Amino acid sequence: MEQKTFRIQQLAHANGLNLPTYSTIGSAGMDLTAAINDPITINPQTVALIPTGIIIEVQDGYEAQVRPRSGLAIKNGITILNSPGTIDSDYRGEVKVIMINHSNKDFIVNRGDRIAQLIISPFQKINWENVDSLTETKRGDGGFGHTGI
Repeated sequence: MEQKTFRIQQLAHANGLNLPTYSTIGSAGMDLTAAINDPITINPQTVALIPTGIIIEVQDGYEAQVRPRSGLAIKNGITILNSPGTIDSDYRGEVKVIMINHSNKDFIVNRGDRIAQLIISPFQKINWENVDSLTETKRGDGGFGHTGI
């Protein structure tokens, strides 16, 4: 598979931290790390915005998606709000992660902790054609569990 090269800027408060990296050869997501100087405590049932210290230049026709890390979710009840969060190709601000603590214990984020993962994904822009009816299917408008458990 052809690898694309995207541009990234590491901000001063991320000096010494790794750029987003794949943890294994088969990883789809790159780990994002917390670019903070002092620990941040996320109390139970609260939200915190954690900076990553990077600005990315996503190429046209692609988006970057910020997604939760499964280990944080299962072990600590920590996940990401607005997930997946989309970073558009024209955004040039710092990537930040909206973390929420669904557990009943405080969760502490330290500098360099892997807090989320970043996926780069192509997308297709479309045009709408407003019509009076759509092609019928066997499923029709069945949704929200209509096939059972």
